[in-house]
Amino acid sequence: MTEISTEKIPLFDPSEWRPEHKEQELFRNYEEGALIDRVKKTYYEMHTNQTVDFVNEKMEKWGRFNHAELTIMEALDKLNALVDESDPDVDLPNSVHAFQTAERAREAHPEKDWFHLVGLIHDLGKVMALYGEPQWCVVGDTFPVGCAFSNNIVFGKESFMDNPDTNNSAYSSELGIYTKNCGLDNVKISWGHDEYLYQVLKNHPGCKIPEEGMYMIRYHSLYPWHTAGDYQHLANNKDGSMLNWILEFNKFDLYSKSEVIPDINSLVPYYQSLIDKYVPGVIRW
Repeated sequence: MTEISTEKIPLFDPSEWRPEHKEQELFRNYEEGALIDRVKKTYYEMHTNQTVDFVNEKMEKWGRFNHAELTIMEALDKLNALVDESDPDVDLPNSVHAFQTAERAREAHPEKDWFHLVGLIHDLGKVMALYGEPQWCVVGDTFPVGCAFSNNIVFGKESFMDNPDTNNSAYSSELGIYTKNCGLDNVKISWGHDEYLYQVLKNHPGCKIPEEGMYMIRYHSLYPWHTAGDYQHLANNKDGSMLNWILEFNKFDLYSKSEVIPDINSLVPYYQSLIDKYVPGVIRW
């Protein structure tokens, strides 16, 4: 049985692990805080460099699935080395956040074991940062490229001033290169861990995660759409039917963040059983 390395990670009594000590409105504070300079730098680099051409380039590069061969647990263990530079809420390894999210989903939906697994693996696409990608094209909120940037994207339109697509007439209108209600699966989203993990799992012949779970993975960082209500002119009926699943998942992804950590190794056997059921074997990354 694979163990998740917990070296340098303080372990606490799992009964202490609850996020209620922090009010919900204190999450996602992009105006102030101990981590704000790092967060702002990450987003400004992202918003300057994420263009249509850039997204196409990354899709081609990472769509070869030739960077590593790892099981889910091996990929999760690698996230011990990653602290998300876009996150204003916590400064802990991403592997910890994975178990926090999964356990909150498990608590709320005990009968949906696939939901628990999605909570565990939703950020695994961040392993790109451990294979040479800068974090600004791995972490953080995502947004459509190829059309006008929303005012509700983190740090607003000012952060896109140096993005070449801003001055490209083909990409600066409301619809841009798209047609009305074409569906999000036909929209190019800024490159990051969501789309990458979705493509990795889609490419894995043994993946049995239901469509709702795959939607959660693919769009959980698309805050301008699922939380701000933007880009509805690009979404179709299928996207609308999946929205509540993403919003439900978002509660556990966001509000589970805490400095108090569950006893990770005691949870590994349960989650390994879900991996064996839904995403078994070695996966190409």
